[in-house]
Amino acid sequence: MAIFDSKDEDSSSEKVFHPIVIRTQNITKELTNIAQSNKIRVDTLDFNILEVQTYTRETDEKQETEWNLVDNNSLYELNDKTEILNPIFEIKQTYEIEVFSIDKEKKQLFENMKIAIGANATKCKVYLSIGAKSSLDFDKDLKEELKKMINKRKVRAGILINIFDQMLNDVISKIVDKTNIDKKIVFENQETILIGEAYEPTLTIDDALIMHYDKTIDVEEDQRIDYAARGFIKSVKKEEVIIEYIKPKMGEPGRNCCGQFMQQNEPTILNEASINTDNSITKFDEEASIKYVAQESGYVSLASGVYSIKNDMDIDSIDFKTTGNITSGIDSDVSISVKENDPEKDAIGIGMSVEVTDINIEGNVGSNARVIARTASISGQTHATSIVKADKLDIDVHRGKAYGKKIKISRLEHGEVDGDEVSIAQAMGGQIKAKEIDIDICNAHVQATASKRIEIHRLQGSENTFTIDPLIKKVTQADLNRNQVEIQVLESELSDIKKELVKYTKMMKIGTTSFLDIKKRLIRYKKKGVKAPASFVLKYRQFVQMQKHYNEIQAQKVVKVDSLALKMMATVSFQDNILDARVINRDDWLGYNEIRFKLVDPPIELVYKPEEGSSERAFGLVELNDGTFEIQAMEE
Repeated sequence: MAIFDSKDEDSSSEKVFHPIVIRTQNITKELTNIAQSNKIRVDTLDFNILEVQTYTRETDEKQETEWNLVDNNSLYELNDKTEILNPIFEIKQTYEIEVFSIDKEKKQLFENMKIAIGANATKCKVYLSIGAKSSLDFDKDLKEELKKMINKRKVRAGILINIFDQMLNDVISKIVDKTNIDKKIVFENQETILIGEAYEPTLTIDDALIMHYDKTIDVEEDQRIDYAARGFIKSVKKEEVIIEYIKPKMGEPGRNCCGQFMQQNEPTILNEASINTDNSITKFDEEASIKYVAQESGYVSLASGVYSIKNDMDIDSIDFKTTGNITSGIDSDVSISVKENDPEKDAIGIGMSVEVTDINIEGNVGSNARVIARTASISGQTHATSIVKADKLDIDVHRGKAYGKKIKISRLEHGEVDGDEVSIAQAMGGQIKAKEIDIDICNAHVQATASKRIEIHRLQGSENTFTIDPLIKKVTQADLNRNQVEIQVLESELSDIKKELVKYTKMMKIGTTSFLDIKKRLIRYKKKGVKAPASFVLKYRQFVQMQKHYNEIQAQKVVKVDSLALKMMATVSFQDNILDARVINRDDWLGYNEIRFKLVDPPIELVYKPEEGSSERAFGLVELNDGTFEIQAMEE
């Protein structure tokens, strides 16, 4: 055990630790024991490795076998895979070390190096990690000292030395070579270098049955659970893997850099039940798994133990209790028919969300419900807070919001409609936006806005507003806004170019006479074979460069003028067709109604109020001789 001397008897006197030599297989544990026994901190101790002894043996269940000492020159022969991966083969190391106190006064070779030894989870790969901004100065013994230091870090981590680390010498040599050249090496960024590699095991694979089509979303602890999103329909795409059986596979053993053998367990088999399918699902038996692939788009159905892909579904209603939300997507090829047609009940329940390819709803759409499809038919009525979106949309009684391309409504009751072609049998209030609007019976308080045409067959009320607006669609308005911004930028750039042209025109006018004189002189100098003065040559080149820049500015001006003209034409084109747009009432005008035309350039709105009883049918916009516009009755 360590011996201490005291310089005096005072309790604060400094103790002197005398180095000791010990043999151990666990250096970290030994250093801790020495520190505890002598009441000192373990971080005040260091050690040198004096000798390393490596032992191997093959275990025998019947009797204890002896360890055999391996010659140090034969250590790398232990890398033989056949022997190393033999489960009865064992390996260990014993270290003879000298333990001593760290001399804080002595300059340390690696005091500016942030070095750590790490390994992966299995300890089959060992890495040298060098921290950013670490530096190392040249030293004649650096190669030897660096290897000693790394080996000391390894054995403290329980990692064998001189085995599985053939690349270590090359790593050390590269570091030392850099210090030999530059006398110092600085690691600007953190570096992680592989310095040891044993035999990584191949993990055993347990069997598993993965229901890919059941796309259950994991919810974080702080997330609100959407109980309506229960996935009543499991939609899939054609050629999508919907079910996969992972085959069990026995892993292969390994041995890590600590010398530990890593045996793999037998695979667990819990999912051997067969999967039965019809012709809509194809089975692919591959090496690692069996995959079941959808042959068409739709949703997965399980009936009588047989999986299949179906497209059509008949259900009584969609609500929170029975189905939850159905959101298979408009490209899913799923068609749903909702049969509930009791006027006192909702076919699509309160707050439900439905997204399928086609849907036929025989009853009502409840409050805050949302229906999205390619084609949708609603035989009942929509609630004022509901939203329906479909390319082709047919609604009996509409009170909510409807969006689509071709929309047909039997009765509009103060709802909102936004589409391309909108046809309404009877409008009793509401807002309509479309390219073309056709209303059979128009009652009161209807706000109809179109970009091409509004046609009323029977007018039975007043307080209606019929507006022609070329920018009715948001995308058109966005295009115009973007075009206006580009026009402003071009105008600003043209203004700067014109100012620069004025500047360079004056400079060239002033310098042309002088330039021509210099040019003549330079020609004479050349003919006589006399070198021209440097100042003449410089002035000549400056004027040529100024001419070149002037021509470039002129070219830029042409490009900008052309671009501006195109943008200005584009702005005009936004209202090109407004002169062809019409508001048509095939009945006599009744009560107070307004016809409005919105111009883009200039951005003004014209209003016309047909007189009650007037039989004027069609109204359009006319450009007058003075360039102004007026709404007038005209031919269709």
